Amino acid sequence: MESTFSSPAEAALQREAGAAGLVTPLADLDRVYELERVVGFVRGLGCQRVALQFPDRLLGDAGVVAARLEESTKSKMFILGDTAYGSCCVDVLGAEQAGAQALVHFGPACLSPPARPLPTAFVLGQRSVVLELCARAFEAQNPDPTAPVVLLSEPACAHALEALATLLRPRYLDLLVSSPALPVPVGSLNPEPEFLERFGRRFPLAPGRCLEEYGAFYVGGSEASPDPDLDPDLSRLLLGWAPGRPFSSCCPDTGRTQDEGARAGRLRARRRYLIERARDARVVGLLVGTLGVARHREALAHLRNLTQVAGKRSYVLALGRPTPPKLANFPEVDVFVLLACPLGALAPWPSGSFFRPVLAPCELEAACNPAWPPPGLAPYLTHYADLLPGSPFHVPLPPPESELWDTPDVSLITGELRPPPSWKPSNDSGCSALTLRPQLELAESSPAASFLSSRSWQGLQPQLGQTPVKGAVSGRRGIAIAYEDEGSS
Repeated sequence: MESTFSSPAEAALQREAGAAGLVTPLADLDRVYELERVVGFVRGLGCQRVALQFPDRLLGDAGVVAARLEESTKSKMFILGDTAYGSCCVDVLGAEQAGAQALVHFGPACLSPPARPLPTAFVLGQRSVVLELCARAFEAQNPDPTAPVVLLSEPACAHALEALATLLRPRYLDLLVSSPALPVPVGSLNPEPEFLERFGRRFPLAPGRCLEEYGAFYVGGSEASPDPDLDPDLSRLLLGWAPGRPFSSCCPDTGRTQDEGARAGRLRARRRYLIERARDARVVGLLVGTLGVARHREALAHLRNLTQVAGKRSYVLALGRPTPPKLANFPEVDVFVLLACPLGALAPWPSGSFFRPVLAPCELEAACNPAWPPPGLAPYLTHYADLLPGSPFHVPLPPPESELWDTPDVSLITGELRPPPSWKPSNDSGCSALTLRPQLELAESSPAASFLSSRSWQGLQPQLGQTPVKGAVSGRRGIAIAYEDEGSS
């Protein structure tokens, strides 16, 4: 039985992490896991202890991969298969506990910068792509050879994009190929400073061009699970891509294509609904997700200041991976905001499973900052670092005397007029929960206490000396469908 605040230890011990046998054939092991490149990475650093991070579905290959790397590099390999939060983030803490000098991350990755510097190599995998079928699917979806189109893919298919572009370039004049935004090794110069980085990818845009001019052709997914909501990487592309531009996806195995415009519209509509819920909320729960991504403390302080300026009360909750039983213990919270990596913030949740909606930081920014969004900004940002100072997308809060704070706002859910936030500048950096009463008494204003006092049932109360003593009596026997004192009917 799951605990209300944390997952029990028995669940981690009894969970089946991966198949006992090999997932990948031995003949394809070197190609899929790029063992030659990993060996060069370890030898170049001269590391004696290296951590290998695998997602659960690839743990069947972990033993063989680690043995081959140890034999080739003569270094000690440690397998990290029990990441505390999500397998897409680099588990720097686990690597440090093993005393590792470097880390190799296998499988899909969010490519977020880690909170602590550690030499890291990413092996995204190499899924087979039928180039001829994908090329015909691209031609069917893009009949105009002059229309600008970007080739996108899931991480495991990124190796085939350049070969696909080679088949298409003789006909298509304006074709852009994206690549994963792998981190640049420490101490090396970036050979491609002009490349635009967005959505965990690099785009080699020509001078004077912008990404909003291009349509998209995505290679990835599977016909077995055609729902894009199950893939957070595709979800952030659909949310952040410029509205009105064509976006189609192609299965790399069969070449089956699908227009993603309708699905992108549903995702954006869902996000607009969550923004309205955040504007109506009085109490916001800030869920601290993974701690392995850089600038998470700065982002948490930014969100707390954002809710305070908007006249809302926020609570910081560190519960690990959010589950419905954990969040149901805080019914006074109106909405939750998950502070995690771009893929973790958009991770799919079962429909209707949570008592309150779970939002991403961008939705809270849009709900509490009246200056959001600025002109020309993409409709949705996927990483909380884009909201912080120093980012080209950062939008500072308007000053207290700005007319934006006094703009009338009507809730699209309740139909009621929202009062403007009473924001007054203060130089006191301490707690602002204490208010001075006319009787010169200090009292703490707590929305949680107000919510508890409004409930008809507030828990078991002893009421010592107020309950009469009664003797114990024999209860009913049997099961609910047929007690012993009930006649047959």
